[in-house]
Amino acid sequence: MYLTKAMEDYLRRSQDELKALIRDLCAIPAPSHQEDARAAYVRDWLKQAGGCPEIDEAKNVICPLGDDKEGDVVVFMAHTDTVFLDLAPMPFREEGGKYFCPGVCDDTANLAVLLICAKFFLRNKLRTQPNLVFVANSCEEGLGNLKGCRAVADRYGGRLRELITLDGVQLNAVVSRAVGSHRYRVVVKTEGGHSFNAFGNRNAIRYLASMIDTLYAVKPPQDGDSKTTYNVGLISGGTSVNTIAQEAEMLYEYRSDSKVCLAEMEALFERVVETYRAMGVTVEVERIGERPCAGDVDPTAYQALMERVTSAIQAVLGQAPVFRAGSTDCNIPLSLGIPAVCVSACAGAKCHTREEELELDSLLPGSRLVMALMASYLA
Repeated sequence: MYLTKAMEDYLRRSQDELKALIRDLCAIPAPSHQEDARAAYVRDWLKQAGGCPEIDEAKNVICPLGDDKEGDVVVFMAHTDTVFLDLAPMPFREEGGKYFCPGVCDDTANLAVLLICAKFFLRNKLRTQPNLVFVANSCEEGLGNLKGCRAVADRYGGRLRELITLDGVQLNAVVSRAVGSHRYRVVVKTEGGHSFNAFGNRNAIRYLASMIDTLYAVKPPQDGDSKTTYNVGLISGGTSVNTIAQEAEMLYEYRSDSKVCLAEMEALFERVVETYRAMGVTVEVERIGERPCAGDVDPTAYQALMERVTSAIQAVLGQAPVFRAGSTDCNIPLSLGIPAVCVSACAGAKCHTREEELELDSLLPGSRLVMALMASYLA
C-alpha cells in the first residue's frame, strides 16, 4: 500500500505538469452531453503518456492498463463534464495559493490527478491484479443521468470487480452510500384567457403553485437512518401580466439513500399528480432523470474495498476516513451489486458556483492518495 520512492519522486516532479493540466482542462468547456473537446484532449494526452485510449459512443475515454478484453477489471474514473452550461472558456485566475474557476474542482482537478497517476503506470508498463482501466467519463452532472458510467458498466458487465471514482473536495471523505433520485418535468395546462374578459378561468400558475405547496407538505419517509429530501428547482410559465396563464411547468426531484423511501416518494408523487388531474386540469409528467440506490452488494467484497480505501487514507493522510452518503458515479455499480466508492483527490470549496476554488497545496497529498490506491492492486 505504501508508495515506492520512484512513485514519490514522480509525483513531486509532476506537480507543475499537474497544475498545467488543470489549467488546460479548465479552458475547455464541457457541459454534460457536450464533452467532445475535453474527451479528445484527454485521449490525446493519454496517448502521449503511453496508453491506447479510445472514445466510446457515450463520450467516455477508456484507457486500459493492459488487455481489458478478458478477465476482471478495476475501474478508476473521474468525469469530464461540469455542471455549467457555458460553451465559452470560463474565467480563470490564480491567487493566494488557489485556482479560481467554475468546475476547477468538480471534477477537473480530480480528473487531472487521475491522468497524472495513470501516466506513471502506463509509462512503466506496470501490471495489476485485476487489470486497471482508467476512464474519463461523461455525463455525471445533472441531467447527464450518469450516462457515461452506465456505458462503462455495460461494457465490462460481470467482469467489473470494483470501481473507484474521484470526485469531491475533502481528501479523507469517502462516499460509501448511494443517494438515488428521480427527476421530473411537470407541466400544468388550463384554458387560460384574458385577465379581465375571461376572469374566473383556471390559471395554470395557480394550480402549479398549489401542487408545489402540496408536495412540500409531504413528510419524508424514514427507513432506519436513511435520509430523504425533495426540491422544486425551477418554475416557469405564463404569457404576460394581463393573461391568465394557460401553461406552467416545474422541475421537481426527490432523493434518498433508501430504495424503500425512494419507492414511497414515487407513490406519493403519483398520488399528488392524480389528485390534480381529477380537478380537471391537464398535468403532463416526464421523468428526465433517474439515479438508482445501491442494490445487493456482497458484504465481504464491499468490506474488502472499504478496508483498502481506509488503509490508503490512513497511510497517506494520517487521518481516519469520513464515510458519508452521496449521489455520484458509484450509484450505477452499487445498484448492480458491484463494490464502488468515491474519494477525493483535491480540496477546495464553493463547488457548483461561479466562485469555485481549488487549494493547490492539496494536489500532492491527493495525488499520493490516488497513487497509493492504484498501487494496492500491483500484481
